[in-house]
Amino acid sequence: MQHAVGAPLPPPHQPGQGPAAGWSPAAQHPGHPGGPAGPAPTSPPAPGFTGPPPGHPAPPSHLPHPAPPQHAPAVPIPDTTGHVQLPPGGPVAMPSAPGAPDPAATTLAVLLIGPAGAGKTSVAKYWADHRRVPTAHISLDDVREWVRSGFADPQSGWNDHSEAQYRLARRTCGFAARNFLANGISCILDDAVFPDRPVVGLGGWKRHVGPGLLPVVLLPGLEIVLERNAERSGNRRLTDEEVARIHGRMAGWYGSGLPIIDNSQLDVPSTARVLDEVLARSIASPPQW
Repeated sequence: MQHAVGAPLPPPHQPGQGPAAGWSPAAQHPGHPGGPAGPAPTSPPAPGFTGPPPGHPAPPSHLPHPAPPQHAPAVPIPDTTGHVQLPPGGPVAMPSAPGAPDPAATTLAVLLIGPAGAGKTSVAKYWADHRRVPTAHISLDDVREWVRSGFADPQSGWNDHSEAQYRLARRTCGFAARNFLANGISCILDDAVFPDRPVVGLGGWKRHVGPGLLPVVLLPGLEIVLERNAERSGNRRLTDEEVARIHGRMAGWYGSGLPIIDNSQLDVPSTARVLDEVLARSIASPPQW
């Protein structure tokens, strides 16, 4: 049988290894073909017989009856993927980098904030692709669109269903980021977090990921955002009125203490370089949020 190139197989079973944990082969049951032979069958006792089974003498009346057999407690099965032990994900702590920090070589959790059309996803992907340490990009919109049937599109009207799906996607992204970071893989998440909803937005991300999350705001001018939004398609393209309204709310980040990058005149690689500079300062002096 031919296997597709690029699809590695799990390591072969080594001699001397037992069966997979928690699995008991049927061949070990007495009487099953190939298993150990069970005891010879005996005739059933006559009706009304209350003594010991045939072939087993009754114990003397002065001796206690034997205690029932005791079973050893089940051994818990470790949380593994194949043969690799995975550390559990916990709240992400602030990275410690003595001296001049190099964000390109430090395991980080980054939250890239900005309005639709700011270039968050493009910058996040490029930044993750060009780091010297393993890095994952987690997009809130991608996770939100995992819901197919029953997808609550906010453009059709903001309601309890769309609110619940946004919150569920944020929590799912937080779980994923914590697991990646616990295993040495940096993460950059992108989301349109509004400054006037601190409990749901920034506070929610801090609860889901941990106090070590480094938020950075990407906020180009309105004209640039409108141009970039016009190039979008599907449910990610918004009306000009909605883009202008979101951009106006995002202006509330000025004066918040969070680092802000105006990438109106920057291409994606240049924005990623500025992001590294901002993160180096955030590691040395974490923003209060």
